[in-house]
Parts: sequence; structure tokens; C-alpha cells
Amino acid sequence: MEAHAHADGDHPPVANVSSRVDARLLGMFLFIASEVMLFGSFFTAYFFVRVVNGYSWPPHGDHLPVFVAGVNSAILLTSSATMHWALQSIKRGHRAGLQAGLVLTFLMGATFLGTQIAEYARIGFAPRDNAFATIFFCLTGLHGAHVFVGLTLLLFATIRAFRGHFSPEHHHGVEIPGIYWHFVDVMWIVVYTTVYIL
Repeated sequence: MEAHAHADGDHPPVANVSSRVDARLLGMFLFIASEVMLFGSFFTAYFFVRVVNGYSWPPHGDHLPVFVAGVNSAILLTSSATMHWALQSIKRGHRAGLQAGLVLTFLMGATFLGTQIAEYARIGFAPRDNAFATIFFCLTGLHGAHVFVGLTLLLFATIRAFRGHFSPEHHHGVEIPGIYWHFVDVMWIVVYTTVYIL
């Protein structure tokens, strides 16, 4: 009895955890759920401006670079594939695939963000001009901010990958940024389709 009490006294009790979902993954899923609600509020404003008020989209004289944004979309969606490749590589113990996948994902994400910034510089209208311009910059800018956060996570994951921090057994540092990156890609599909295509 004394030995058992002594053993219990050496270590704190094990925290209650779910056997189905890792707490770190669950935290990311809950965070993404809150981000979906944030995007939802911006899309509500978009539909209010466009549908409820009958606002012409885009207004006469304004032009959206649909083709450039389409190519940019293809770049971002391809980065989701390289992110998946990086995760599957480390699960199989292939460090070179992990490193290459993370570097390619980061470069494509940076290309997407750089192209979006260049688009802002040449688009010909500003957020203050009208409701269309305001909601355009709000929606695409919100997504751009999420891309920047994703790139920051990818940068740290890439540095850790080159330092040998990940293994087939321990790869949450790749998986969690990957889940966030896939969320960013999916949200861009919604933003691009809603704002540029419809």
C-alpha cells in the first residue's frame, strides 16, 4: 500500500483524454470551426451587399482579374497536394520527401500571396471607393491574412524538418499545420468562386 501511494505521489494523475481524437488535433479542428464562423460573417456581408441591395457585381467600370486569380488558385490548390505529400512522406519515414514537400508548399503559398499583393496594386479601385470594393478587399484580405499565418506555420515546420525533429511516430508538427493549410485552400475555393466567378 505504501509503495503504491509512493508511486502515485511521484507523478501527477493522467489527464482525461479522448481515445479517438488527439487533443492537439481537436484543438486545431475547434479553431478552424471558429474561423469558418468568421468567414461566414464576411460572406453574410457580401451577400447582403450583392443580393439584398441588388448591387451590380462588379460595378460598371470595375474589372476583376479572373484569369490571374484562376492561375493563382491552381497554384494554391497544388500546394495542398505537396502538403499532403510531405505528411505522407514522414509517416513512411522519408525525410527527403517531407523536406521537399514542405519547401514546395511554402514557395507556392508565398507565390500565391505575392500575386495577390500585386493584384491589389493594379486592380484600379480601393476599399474606400464603394461597397463592392470594401467587401472585395475584406474577403480576399481576410483570406490573405490566413495564408500569411499558414506560411508562418509552414516556415517553422520546415525548419524543424531540416533539423530532424519529426519521425513516423511523432509528426504532429507537420500534421497540424497541414490541416490549417488545407482549410486555407478550401476557403479560397469558396472565396474565388463567390467573388470572381458568380
